Amino acid sequence: MPLPCRAAARVTLVAAALFTAACSADPAPPSDPSPVTRVPPARLSSALPDDPVRMVLPATGAETRWTQGLDVFVRQRARTAATSCARDHGTTLPTQAPLAFIRYYEIPDLDFVARHGTSESATVPASVPAPATASGLATTRTATHGGDGSPRASGTGDGGRSGSPAVVRRCLAEGKAAATALRGTYAALQGQWFQSLVPLGHDPAVVKALRTVPNCLAGHGIRVHDENGFFALADSQQQTAAPDRLPAVERALGSAYADCMRPVEAVREPARLRLRARFLTDHVDEIRTLRTTLVPALHRAAEEHGLRLVFPAP
Repeated sequence: MPLPCRAAARVTLVAAALFTAACSADPAPPSDPSPVTRVPPARLSSALPDDPVRMVLPATGAETRWTQGLDVFVRQRARTAATSCARDHGTTLPTQAPLAFIRYYEIPDLDFVARHGTSESATVPASVPAPATASGLATTRTATHGGDGSPRASGTGDGGRSGSPAVVRRCLAEGKAAATALRGTYAALQGQWFQSLVPLGHDPAVVKALRTVPNCLAGHGIRVHDENGFFALADSQQQTAAPDRLPAVERALGSAYADCMRPVEAVREPARLRLRARFLTDHVDEIRTLRTTLVPALHRAAEEHGLRLVFPAP
C-alpha cells in the first residue's frame, strides 16, 4: 500500500487503490454474516484540533478524521468557485457525484471502522451558491443529499442550460485554482510527511505484526493472504451484497479488520508519533507558518464562500 508522493497537490493515501489491489491467490469469502445491531450513523463534528499539525500531519487513525474533513473542504472550495463562475456565465456545470470522506487506510481509524464498517462514513453537507437575490448579492445555502445522492437544494445556473465546453473548462479551471491556492498553505509539508512514513512499512516490527493478520482474519472466516487481499475481498463483497445485507456485510468486515489490525497499529502508531516529533523538529519554520496561517485561511474561506469545515465522527 504505497503512499503517494505528490507534494504539490492534495496528498492522500489512495484508499481506492487498496480496494482494487489483488492478492496472490483468489481469496475465500467470509461466511454469511450474522445480523448485526444497527448503530446510529456516523455524525459530523466541527471541533478543530488543538494544533493544526494534527489535521495536516496525522499520526493516528483518529487524527485522520480531521484530515478527511480538510480534504473535503478544499474540494468544496473548488466546486463553489466553479459553480460561481458558471452562474456568472448564466449556465450550469455537468452534474458531479456528491463529495465523500475518504479513509486513510495506511493510518487506519480502527475504532471508526469497527463501528461503521469498511466504507460507511458521515454524509458530507454540500454548500452550494444560491442565485443572486433581489439586491444583487449572492447568497449561499447548504444542501443535503436525497436518497439517490442528488442535492435537494439547488440554486445554480439558469434552469439547467448546459454550458459550452469552453465555459465549462474555464470554470473548472477557476475551481481548481481556488482549491490550489487554499491547499498551498499546507500541501508541500503534508507531502513530505507522508513520504517520511514510507520506510515504516519495511520496519521489522511492523512486518512481523502484519504477518499475523491473515491467520487472525481466518479466525473470522476470511481467508486471504495479506491486507491487500482483504481489501480486494471487501470490495467484491460490497459490490455483490444485496442492499438489505450490505450493512451487515460491511460491519462484519470492519469488525474483523479492526480486530486483526490492532496489533499492527500497536506497533505503527507509536512509531508514527515518534517520526512526527522528529519531523516537527526538522521543519520548524514550516510548522510555525502552518500553525499561524492555516486555520485563519480556512475560516476566511468558510465565511466568504459559505463553506462548513466539518469532520466525520463515530
